[in-house]
Amino acid sequence: MNYKKTGVVLFALFAFLPLLLNAQPAPEITVKAIVYGAGNLPLAAARVNAVTDDAAAVTTDASGAFTIVVPEHTELAIAAAGYKTRYVKAVLGMREIILDEAADVPVLFGKKQKEDLITGVEVVNVQALMKKNYFTYSLDGMEALVPGYNGNSLWGMGSYLTLVDGIPRDANNVMPTEIDQITFLKGAAAVALYGTQAARGVIMITTKRGEANTRKTSITVNAGVNVAKSFPRYLGAAEYMTLYNEARVNDGMTPLYSPSDIYNFASGNNPYRYPDLNFYNPRYIKKTYNRYDATAEISGGNERARYYTNINYYTGGSFLNFGEGKNNDRTSRFSVRGNIDVNINPFIYSKIDASATFYDDRSPNAAFWQGAATVRPNRYAPLIPLSFLEKEDEASWALIRNSNYIIDGTYFFGGTQLDQTNPFAAMYGAGYSQFVSRQFQFNTSAGADLRNLLKGLKFQTDFAIDYRTAYSQSYNNTYATYAPVWNNYSGKDLITSLTKYGEDASSGVQNVNGTTYRQTLALSGYFSYDDILAGDHHLTGLLVANGFQQTTSGVYHALGSVNLGLQLGYSYRNKYMFDFSGALVHSAKLPEGKRKAFSPTVSLGWRISRENFMKAATAVVDDLKLVASAGRINTDLDIPNYYMYAGYYRLDDNSPWWGWDGGGYSGRVTEAKGGANPGMTYPRLENLSAGFEGSFFKTFLKLQGSFFANKMKNMLVSATTMASVIDPSWFVAGNSVFGAAVNRDAELRTGFDFGATFNKKISAMHWTWGINGTYYTTKAVKRTEIANEPYQYRQGKVLDGIWGYETLGFFQDAGDISRSPVQSLGAQVKPGDLKYRDQNGDGVINTNDQVLLGRGGWYGAPLTIGTHLTVQWKKLSLFALGVGRYGADGVKNGSYYWIGGEDKYSVVVRNRWTPETAATATYPRLTTQSKANNFVTSDFWMYKDNRFDLARVQLSYDLSDAVKQGHFVKELGLYISGANLLTISKERALMEMNIGSAPQARFYNLGVKALF
Repeated sequence: MNYKKTGVVLFALFAFLPLLLNAQPAPEITVKAIVYGAGNLPLAAARVNAVTDDAAAVTTDASGAFTIVVPEHTELAIAAAGYKTRYVKAVLGMREIILDEAADVPVLFGKKQKEDLITGVEVVNVQALMKKNYFTYSLDGMEALVPGYNGNSLWGMGSYLTLVDGIPRDANNVMPTEIDQITFLKGAAAVALYGTQAARGVIMITTKRGEANTRKTSITVNAGVNVAKSFPRYLGAAEYMTLYNEARVNDGMTPLYSPSDIYNFASGNNPYRYPDLNFYNPRYIKKTYNRYDATAEISGGNERARYYTNINYYTGGSFLNFGEGKNNDRTSRFSVRGNIDVNINPFIYSKIDASATFYDDRSPNAAFWQGAATVRPNRYAPLIPLSFLEKEDEASWALIRNSNYIIDGTYFFGGTQLDQTNPFAAMYGAGYSQFVSRQFQFNTSAGADLRNLLKGLKFQTDFAIDYRTAYSQSYNNTYATYAPVWNNYSGKDLITSLTKYGEDASSGVQNVNGTTYRQTLALSGYFSYDDILAGDHHLTGLLVANGFQQTTSGVYHALGSVNLGLQLGYSYRNKYMFDFSGALVHSAKLPEGKRKAFSPTVSLGWRISRENFMKAATAVVDDLKLVASAGRINTDLDIPNYYMYAGYYRLDDNSPWWGWDGGGYSGRVTEAKGGANPGMTYPRLENLSAGFEGSFFKTFLKLQGSFFANKMKNMLVSATTMASVIDPSWFVAGNSVFGAAVNRDAELRTGFDFGATFNKKISAMHWTWGINGTYYTTKAVKRTEIANEPYQYRQGKVLDGIWGYETLGFFQDAGDISRSPVQSLGAQVKPGDLKYRDQNGDGVINTNDQVLLGRGGWYGAPLTIGTHLTVQWKKLSLFALGVGRYGADGVKNGSYYWIGGEDKYSVVVRNRWTPETAATATYPRLTTQSKANNFVTSDFWMYKDNRFDLARVQLSYDLSDAVKQGHFVKELGLYISGANLLTISKERALMEMNIGSAPQARFYNLGVKALF
């Protein structure tokens, strides 16, 4: 695709086609409609004005309906406090107008009305969303509400920049109750003003602020329960021992466990001598745990000063049900936010914001969940009753009397010589750790309205300083375990002696380690201009200087970003729109003379619905806007380190490879780790997008869609790669590398996003259904690489490809093996092992036979579809949200699926290959040897990662009428909700199961909110 030619054609269309239109006079009509706001309640105080040179009379009746007489197709401005001014065309039959969006949309360095935005910007009104959808993470479920966002990236570009109140901050450090709006900036034109760090998109979180002439206090309390979705399924001791014997026989060895051993472990008569260890036993694991949170919000003020305060606390437990995990495995978070706005005089204003977050996560010093995935069921009994000790065994009793850990006065810690420590004993005796995080954030702004110099001109400067520190404090205790020697006396099992391993010890010293810190400084200043000339010409401008620096412990060089930005915009009657945005960027990651670059973008918009030739479509088209944008962003995001342009050397003490004095001395070696490249320059994003936004059938349907193409050029290739590709024999010597990092590679992402929202009010019921989607493809346009086979080049392939072997089933017998290529991936293959395709026909299976098998979805699934439904009937409302992800592939790997050696056996091995099950087996033969041949990435282990998740359902009831007569409680609401409720997928069991970590959970919540 020739992007430059395509862009020229698009811009020509938008620039010249409107000039061909002819105006026609319109007859006068009478419009009578009701304006609805939040909760679908009439807004009798809504203001209605005709956007014409001549004033039009407006009347209202007792029901709140307005009546206005204007020429047909006249633009009406509908405004109400707290809502975005909405512009609609006057048409016959108009009955209702819905204000459902925020008054202004936060963008970089300011706010704009949504009508004035051209392209690449989406906004979610979180305040309105929280009234029907309680959620606990700031970006939770946003992929169902925002076209172009798939939960991992914007337009598939990977990691994006997160700004909270304009400052680079963490999205998880602001609670949804604190948020006013979230803006998603996708295209180059939308992010250009922020410089190099914004090339992959920006998500802006804007917190709440106080409103003039109001005084509000609200309390929100939630109590929820997490319910485990599923637990991994592992084999019991007897079945494991039986199949382990089979694996040994497969490997040409004798069985390890006798039939009598297996019988004893299967009988369950004495689970302490013959243990059948189940980590997921209800004795150790609960199926549920609780979460509680409470939020107090206080806001108010007047025209002179306004304030907003948010105080939030939440706490939650865990699934662990014994030892330190029962009482001490908890998470808690307390935060306070205060935002203040002050108008010092009619021309000067200031803002002061501060927040503090105190986060603590307390957990036992035990790797319990990791042990659940690795410890075989017959290894040991973690707790053994004292009643099994022989009364005459004074030596054993003496050991036990000196123990610090007799659990419930009944049990002591079991162990073996090979298991001198274990997760169960550690849960009781190893102490606990507490992860501590503290964040303090402060930002202030000062601004001036310079209308006395020039109408519409303002100046503002912002400064922020953030501190984040984290560390772990722990009490690290030691404990003893005891290996029993069992005997049987007249059919009764008793312990005749104990062997002690380790010592019980508690120093009482609190240890502090893992200390990290991060400091962020941000400063910006900008002049903005916004004015309408002669009633038709809307001019905007912005000149900004912006920069931030982030210092992190353990990182030598602070991350810095600085740039100058310029924006110029023009709109004629909000019909023909133009925007130029650009930035002069600077980066210290580049050599002198290459550190500055200019990033320009241009956008065009055409509100075609306001053209006279669209009159015939008035009954169908309420509003329709076509948009296009093109731009280039210079970025240093893909330059991983500073000074890569300079050749450098390193002293290596660990692996000396050169000897001096005839080999008599070997010591510290100076190694070359890269050559110099004074011509290194910026990687560059080239973005082209075009789309539309529209409202149809009197706001019954809203549609939007956009096409995008993002090409990353001049991506940096490391010195090691360059050296190995150009000439390894010359540029690589021993551990030294003489190649230089060079700008060479390129990537392309193309796709589209779309959104549709249906609104309908039928009698007392109002419903809204929305669907949003994003689809994109990726391509490695240029790759600096060497491949042994032509089909192994990554150039021209997807970026997130899964590479591995094609399988041809299982080897059936020795003859099948002898007739097949030699497989050199591990030990000698046997019947029941996987057979692979010889891609190059050389008679050997090795890494040269790996091919592209599928798409991994590292940047998110290729196709993301989100849907949401709101149904309101009188005081009752229902909200549901779901997300589907399609087109990516997954690989079943890890310890649950790739089992060999001394690994724990999961239920997947039950359908293993044996001579008897050769025709139906779905798993390779069992082995105690190397896993190298069968357990490598291949299409045998792949699956389609398609899924649809019912992410949230909430039922809310407004009880305000019950307290209407009172003077204390103004509003009262009750809601019940569920999250992570259902996954619909062929691989549901896999997707809902965690291995080596705490289980996934469904969350059920009961909440109440009161406004005072």
